[in-house]
Amino acid sequence: MTIQNTRREILKGGLAVAGLSVLGIPDWAMPVLAQGETLVEFTDLPPNINLNPTVDRRIIDIRNINGVFTPKDQFFTTQHYGHPEIDPAAYRLRIAGLVDRPLSLSLTELKAMRSTDIVFGFECSGNRRPLQGLTSNGRWTGVPLKTVLDRAGIKAEAREFVFFGADHGEEEVDFRGTITKVDQQFGRSLPRDRALSSEPLLAYALNGEPLTKHQGFPLRLIMPGWYGVANVKFLSEIHVQEDQYLGKFQARWYRTLRGEMVNGEMKWKEAAISHLQLKSFIARVTRAGDAHNVFGVILHDGTPIRSIEVKIDNGPWQAATLDPSTKEKYSWKLFNYTWKGATPGEHTLVSRVTDVTGRVQPTSEELANKKTFLEDNSQHPRTVKIA
Repeated sequence: MTIQNTRREILKGGLAVAGLSVLGIPDWAMPVLAQGETLVEFTDLPPNINLNPTVDRRIIDIRNINGVFTPKDQFFTTQHYGHPEIDPAAYRLRIAGLVDRPLSLSLTELKAMRSTDIVFGFECSGNRRPLQGLTSNGRWTGVPLKTVLDRAGIKAEAREFVFFGADHGEEEVDFRGTITKVDQQFGRSLPRDRALSSEPLLAYALNGEPLTKHQGFPLRLIMPGWYGVANVKFLSEIHVQEDQYLGKFQARWYRTLRGEMVNGEMKWKEAAISHLQLKSFIARVTRAGDAHNVFGVILHDGTPIRSIEVKIDNGPWQAATLDPSTKEKYSWKLFNYTWKGATPGEHTLVSRVTDVTGRVQPTSEELANKKTFLEDNSQHPRTVKIA
C-alpha cells in the first residue's frame, strides 16, 4: 500500500521516500509542501535509490525539486575520467590551432572580460526512466566563447573547434582489430557556425558561486540547448582545426542508432548526440483536500513551448499550466496540473509536450526503431495509488 505523508511526518518518522534518510539527505532536500499538503508516492520506483553511486556521480531526486535552480551540491554530475586536481592560480586556458594569435588565459584574465549570465537546464543524454535524475537547472556566469575566439582571431579555413578537458584516462583504440593504448583527454567539438554564435559560454560560476569540482572547476563550456556531454568540464584547451574531430566521446561513445523509412526501405542511421530532444516527465504528485497537484519538468533545446498536457489513465489529454518563473529561453520549464475527483486505487499519469514547430513528445512505441538508450525522450507513464 502506498504511504502518503506530510513533510513533517516524513522527517520525524524517518520515512524519507525510497530510503532517503539512510542516504543522509538533509531537511532542505525534502520537498517543501504547503500546509495540509501530502506527498503521494509513486509505485513505479525501486525500493531504494542511491543518489551518489560513486564519488564523481550524482543524480537528483526529482520528487524534491523545490524551485527554478538546482543547488550546487545537488546538481547532477557524471564523469568518465574522475575529477582532476587543478590549481586555480596556475590554471591557463590555451587557444591554439588555426588562429592568428594563440592565447594562454588565466582565470583572472577571463573574469576581467565582459561577463554574461544564461539560465540553462539540461540532462545527460543517458537520462531515462524510472528515475529521470540526471538533469538540473542553473544560472551560469562567464565570458561568451565568441569574445575569446575573436581575441584569438579565427582563420578562414577553420571548420572545427575542439574543446579538451583537463580530465584524461587510458583508452584502447581499435582499428580493424589492432588495439592501441593511448592516454586521451575528454574532448568534444563544435562546427564553426555554432562555436562563433553568440550563445556558447565559458562559465566560471553557477548560481552566483564559483564552480565546484563536480561542475567542472575552474571553467566549463556551456552549450545552451545541448545535452550535458557537450558542456565540457575542466576546460583546458580549445584547438581550432579544419578536419573533423573523431575522438571517442564525439564519434563513438555518444551516438544514436535509429532506423528510418526512406523510399519504402528501412535505413539505419547513426547520429552524434547534440541538441536536446523535446521531453517532459511528471516529477511529483501531492494531495491537498480533495484535489491533487501533478508537478513536472520540461527539457528542450530552446524552441518555445506551445503546450504541455497531462492524461490520467485512459482519459483525454488535459492542459497543464507552465510555471511563469521558468520563462527564460533555455531554462527547464516547470508545470502543474490540478487533478480533481481522483478515486481510490492505482492510477497511471503521463505528460506530453509540444513545441511551436509542432514537434510532439513521442511515445515509446514511436521510438521503437531507436536501438540505443541515449536520447530517450519518450512519454513516461507514472503510477500512483490513491488511498
